[in-house]
Amino acid sequence: MKAQLRLLFRLGLIVLLFIVGLVLAAGVFPIITFTCSKQYAKHLRDAIKMHWLQWFSVLLNLRITRQGELPEPGALLVCNHISWLDIIVVGRYLPGYFVAKSDILSWPVIGFLAKQAGTIFIRRGDKKHIHATTEQMVWLLKQHSNIVVFPEGTTTVGENVLHFHASLFQPAMLTRAVIQPVALSYQGQAKLHAPFVGDDEFVPHLLKMLSLETIEVVVNFMPTLNAVGKTRTAISDEARTMIRAEIVASAPDFQEQACQSMRRV
Repeated sequence: MKAQLRLLFRLGLIVLLFIVGLVLAAGVFPIITFTCSKQYAKHLRDAIKMHWLQWFSVLLNLRITRQGELPEPGALLVCNHISWLDIIVVGRYLPGYFVAKSDILSWPVIGFLAKQAGTIFIRRGDKKHIHATTEQMVWLLKQHSNIVVFPEGTTTVGENVLHFHASLFQPAMLTRAVIQPVALSYQGQAKLHAPFVGDDEFVPHLLKMLSLETIEVVVNFMPTLNAVGKTRTAISDEARTMIRAEIVASAPDFQEQACQSMRRV
């Protein structure tokens, strides 16, 4: 009964947070856009988005261990992809625009919030749309905005790193922007339950996350890559190799933690 009450309480706070998000996205952001200078409006929106994600991480009781240094503004951050939680883990540390599949637009509430937050949506198979997306990313990088991409194109259980789509690196190559690999790994019970894969749906998965006492995750902002004289395929492979090495190296520890968590259940 105590666990159920705790779950309901935390869920109520999450619902309240989403209501606040809707008010900010539908009401506050447009006011900021029309009343402030372009640069200051961007600064305010970025600050609000980061604080909203930080509150989300608090309500989920995310216990994040951050390693490495954050990039200067105008970087392309490339991450392995395990869960929708990845956006909170990375986004709470630095302002940025996330690149996501257009399917998210159809998610109730989440799709609207993501669009208002400036998420860049990719429509797979539509070459004209992909070209427009590349131009949008180039423009943002030239404006010294950070962009966060998940080059695997899908989520995994986090024990390996799939092939990277090299086309997502093209905007950084064209603008000579900093490229920084970011390795994400969940630990303990979250290692088993955090992956958002296959036919998982957001609300049931959110309830599962709220049922956990804590969600432990390590985020490693790895050394930036030197792309001079390299092709986008080469730099893509280099980024994947770095992230995969970090994930594989820590896998035995995570497996032991997962076994311990299962024994405690």
